[in-house]
Amino acid sequence: MTTTDRVAGDPAGGLGGTSRWADIDGPVHYLDFGGPANGALIVAVHGLGGTAVNWSAVAPLLTGSYRLLAPDLAGHGLTESGGRGSDVQSNRVLLHKFVESVADGPVILMGNSMGGMIALLEANASAETVAGLILLDPALPFQPVRPDPLVTAVFALSTAPVLGPMLARMRPLMPIESVVASTLALCCADASRVTPDIIAMHLEVARRRARMNGVGKDFAHAARSVIDTAGFLRSQAYRRAIRGVTSPVLLIHGERDRLVPVSAARMAAKAHPKWTFVVLPDLGHVPQLEAPAETANAIIAWLTGVGALAAKAAAPKRRRHLAACG
Repeated sequence: MTTTDRVAGDPAGGLGGTSRWADIDGPVHYLDFGGPANGALIVAVHGLGGTAVNWSAVAPLLTGSYRLLAPDLAGHGLTESGGRGSDVQSNRVLLHKFVESVADGPVILMGNSMGGMIALLEANASAETVAGLILLDPALPFQPVRPDPLVTAVFALSTAPVLGPMLARMRPLMPIESVVASTLALCCADASRVTPDIIAMHLEVARRRARMNGVGKDFAHAARSVIDTAGFLRSQAYRRAIRGVTSPVLLIHGERDRLVPVSAARMAAKAHPKWTFVVLPDLGHVPQLEAPAETANAIIAWLTGVGALAAKAAAPKRRRHLAACG
């Protein structure tokens, strides 16, 4: 494994935390949202086409008691792929190395959408690094339900062999404001709930990302990987991985999610009765952006209740040792 290094952070330029870089087979950007040094460490993993700023609304509501770091996965946010794959499995490996670089023990993984999928795969592959899972509308194995027509069209076009690259070339020609607005409209039940300061953070990242090469290709590669992992024909390995997760799990799902229907979350919760399952009414695919207070309340209730042992395990080893001594 390539040695990683947390370098001194520069102000995040309005991204909600301190911007830092690690060397994980190349530069990896992450946001350090702070929190008490002796608090449990939460590593937050964004979804497909997302970025670390997806956590900027909910982070201040959690960092009173917990430490929170959020990486930009390869091919996302400010982390260029740089020869690394932007697919699910490649980013699962990158996440594992990132956790090893920032923690001296297990962490709480918090994942949204594709990030939830990656967190589940990491919890199965490396149980010793994951004290607990907080899943927000994770990408789950496809279920035989009627898909949202717009979502189906977006994914079909984005991953098509000919149209996908064509759309990727056209995307930089669209105003950044339109790209961000259309993404939020797709992901939220009511995008007007996302506050202007959070929208400004997403616009800033989108502007920086627009200057990078291969953005469309990275997205298409990641999207195909999500579909392959969760799709009807190839999802058996993913289903086995989910069954192999032994960490305590909090599953939060927006009732009006258009990308991952709440019925899929209900099926997953039924199949795993030890999981804690919370449905947030009238919310979409990114509850941490659309309703950060309600989302944080559900997370804190779990971390101080059913997930308390997981939170204790994710606290720094030095703190646990000192507490045991005195």
